[in-house]
Amino acid sequence: MPPWNLLVLDKALRASWAADTCSPDNQADWLPDNPAWGHCDITALIVHDIFGGDLLLGEVHLNGDQYGFHWWNRLPSGIELDLTYEQFRQGQAVTEARVVQRPPGLPPRRCEEYLLLRDRVSKHLGHLPAPSS
Repeated sequence: MPPWNLLVLDKALRASWAADTCSPDNQADWLPDNPAWGHCDITALIVHDIFGGDLLLGEVHLNGDQYGFHWWNRLPSGIELDLTYEQFRQGQAVTEARVVQRPPGLPPRRCEEYLLLRDRVSKHLGHLPAPSS
């Protein structure tokens, strides 16, 4: 595996995010000036593919109402990494993380967007490791 670092991965992800890889629930609100919007789950899965560690999940709240979930990573070193947190620009709050198990193989939800994003990222980084289980 090439010696990737987080800066290179971050740049590849930012160049690859688009409306067609955004969560279908968020596509109507996706804009190029907030490219991370709706990409947390599949971004966290790609980071997990490359670096392993834990997948973290928290609830997203705005004005006291829960309206979704947010995914990010805990690397094997114990450092938490959230490459899409910047998407929250309206005062959203994310609850404390809980570790979630990744289903084996491809993600059962958003498989098409995940594969499209992986393909775009691999054009910047080269071959990516197979999805982790």
